[in-house]
Amino acid sequence: MGATKTDLFTKQQNDIANMAKAIAHPARIAILQYLVKKNACVCGDLVDELGLAQATTSQHLKELKNAGVIQGTIEGVSVCYCINPKVWKQYKELFNSFFKDVSPQGDCC
Repeated sequence: MGATKTDLFTKQQNDIANMAKAIAHPARIAILQYLVKKNACVCGDLVDELGLAQATTSQHLKELKNAGVIQGTIEGVSVCYCINPKVWKQYKELFNSFFKDVSPQGDCC
């Protein structure tokens, strides 16, 4: 795979792209919505909630955790997950800024 040439773009553009990539799967969106709705650490409920295999759910959780959007703690034999409030706030601010700045005018095509 070739170089992405991310240095051609601003830090904000790279940050938004990385954040979008981290959440760019319906299962990850469902996980985040579930964690936000619960507003607490969730242990083990996610497989039943999503209806996906344990391995698939774990892979999506790993991607979200690597991106910092969620955090996990080990409690006994299970890992509990919740939203990382600091990173969640960063995502919210960046995406709000992006969508606020982009204001298409009328019919362009």
